[in-house]
Amino acid sequence: MENRNFQLDTEWSIVHYPYQPNGFGILIIGDERSFVEKDLNFWTQNEGRLTLINHFKEKGYTAFYSNLYGKHWGSNKATKLAKQLYYYVIRREILNEKIHIFAEGMGALVALRLLEELKGKIRSIVLVNPIYSLKSQLEHEKEHKFFYKKLTREIAAAYEIDPKQVEAMIEGMEEIDSLSTSAPMKIIHLLNGSRAYKQSALTNLLMAKLNQDGAVISVSYLLPEKMTQLKQYTCDFYKSFETEL
Repeated sequence: MENRNFQLDTEWSIVHYPYQPNGFGILIIGDERSFVEKDLNFWTQNEGRLTLINHFKEKGYTAFYSNLYGKHWGSNKATKLAKQLYYYVIRREILNEKIHIFAEGMGALVALRLLEELKGKIRSIVLVNPIYSLKSQLEHEKEHKFFYKKLTREIAAAYEIDPKQVEAMIEGMEEIDSLSTSAPMKIIHLLNGSRAYKQSALTNLLMAKLNQDGAVISVSYLLPEKMTQLKQYTCDFYKSFETEL
């Protein structure tokens, strides 16, 4: 069996099985384009993402992910479901309970929360073009009126509040001022647009504040034509934290 589709809560999820299992799992949390339906999902429809999934399988990893209510923007509901997915897969598959995480874009909002929610169960984490906070994302979109309104509506839907309450809610959120060092982390920036450059600038600010004592956090930058190296960067990083079971 190559993969298995199932529903948790109302959301479709999928597990991809490797050809020769190495016993390690990867929880994938996609960006705002990501979706998972019964017979269709972003990770197998997009050529670049399918290449990544196939590479994970070739290296022996069991990869799994969920629709997480679509454009979740790091909501409590999505974080809770991601945690539920972890326990569901660990109970049903023969896997080491310490997993890797691969998160892209807004998926980083959930991934960073899981570092606390699943403390001790995250082996390592790779973030690609991460969005670290709703506040910085909203600030970035303020200069683009259409996208600002669209983002406000999406956040309101994700957090189940009125769009007029979004700014007040975000103002009340704690701003990220440092990166968690509870698990080894690799941050990869694909430099393919102004947003990516702004995200990489925020990474540099966070790294500057980081207390390096014992922290394993590295940053890499890839130009669009080097995108194919992403799979190798990711798996090499994961592999380096698999000696201790």
